[in-house]
Amino acid sequence: MKKILLLLTMLVGAMTAQAEDYTYLTFETTDGAKASVSVASDVTLTISGTTLTVGSQSFTLTNLSKMYFSTTDETGTTGIETIDNGQLTIDNSTEIYDLQGHKVSKDQMRRGVYIVKTNSRTYKMVVR
Repeated sequence: MKKILLLLTMLVGAMTAQAEDYTYLTFETTDGAKASVSVASDVTLTISGTTLTVGSQSFTLTNLSKMYFSTTDETGTTGIETIDNGQLTIDNSTEIYDLQGHKVSKDQMRRGVYIVKTNSRTYKMVVR
């Protein structure tokens, strides 16, 4: 019995030492979005009903798919952002490509992900 207790204590100590190397606790939701919380200071995790609160971030438990430690802030690493239709300006100088690399026109866009290249920037767009 003492050997088992000693072994468990050593395992918990090893896990604690490994977690100290990571500076962020990253949460991934079921839609693929990620949010990272710095663990440089004391971070408190609180569960109230179906809501998990970590620092200033809150998550609905049913929408979480993963929680893991990471060395970098992974928030927004997908490169996909939400823009309003009013911000969307697709003109003649805009080039649109599907994920296979084929150039498409605005009229050919259906549901899916596209790479949009304008004079000022290049970004990914999700058409739903």
